[in-house]
Amino acid sequence: MKRLKHLLAVAAVFACSDPFQPTVENVIGDYTARTFTVTDSTGTTDLLNAGATFTLSLGPRGTAVGYLYIPAISGDSEVVADMAGTWTLWQGIILLNQTADTFVRDLAFFAGDRQLYADKIFPSARVKVILTK
Repeated sequence: MKRLKHLLAVAAVFACSDPFQPTVENVIGDYTARTFTVTDSTGTTDLLNAGATFTLSLGPRGTAVGYLYIPAISGDSEVVADMAGTWTLWQGIILLNQTADTFVRDLAFFAGDRQLYADKIFPSARVKVILTK
């Protein structure tokens, strides 16, 4: 019985805490990749260590700008893309629509406090990205 009371007290504390609630106003800003990996049948590649760059600025009224560069790795062509486009926030998830046709349009970014996180499994690879303000 004592343990049950303790668990209920802990649950009440967590229920009353104020976790980050993403809004358009608090996700607007400039983000830079801090983690950017791709995992395929050959293993995991840290794209940032390989020279990749990924920046994204979420502006008011749904505007997005940024830059994506991934060097040629393992016989794949390099990727150079302008991230200009639009973004929307839906239930804590940022969805992007860029003019450039890249895998980024297929990522759903979970909005956290000062960061955006995406983890998607494509048919041939898994991509993980963490962008921070």
